[in-house]
Amino acid sequence: MTIPLLTREALRPRPALRLFDRLDLPLARLHEVCGPARHSFAMLVAGALRGPVLWIAPSWLPDRLNPEGMTALTGAPNGPEQFLFATPERREDLLWCMEEALRSGAVPLVVADLPDPPGLTPVRRLHLAAENGAARGPHRPLGLILTPAEGGAPGVETRWHMAPAHELHTNRWHLERRRARTDPLAAWSLSGHPGAWQLTQT
Repeated sequence: MTIPLLTREALRPRPALRLFDRLDLPLARLHEVCGPARHSFAMLVAGALRGPVLWIAPSWLPDRLNPEGMTALTGAPNGPEQFLFATPERREDLLWCMEEALRSGAVPLVVADLPDPPGLTPVRRLHLAAENGAARGPHRPLGLILTPAEGGAPGVETRWHMAPAHELHTNRWHLERRRARTDPLAAWSLSGHPGAWQLTQT
């Protein structure tokens, strides 16, 4: 029996988290968020998921998340009480903590606030850990690394840049998709509040 080399079978889409009814973040993969509003983007992702969120940040950074500001972006069902915080004292432990959390599959979202973008080898390890976590844990974990300035971690599934563009009495951001394996680069204006976000392509 001869087995054909090529088929016309369509590729099945991978499970993904859909944001604002339009943007997809494939699960069990690592994504990068950069720009001055990167923490806000992470809150929006957390608000779109249900379940605990592990937030990893260096112990030497003085800034900490404000619970009231978190609720304004995540919405009530997934407020600050859903967050678990880890503050490693050594730089190398930031990615180690993220890798172990993704591999466990114990939480749907793992966020690491990093001082600089990781290299290709750590990114590949995090992808593999997330895939292992999806196979062994209760969740298909999504990994987010928050990187300063323009970011630039190689090998990430997607890269997003978000910056504030607020107006009087209106919360507004400029959101860009700067890298994606399966989607084109694009930019949007985002405004609104939890449960009623408005995304307009620019």
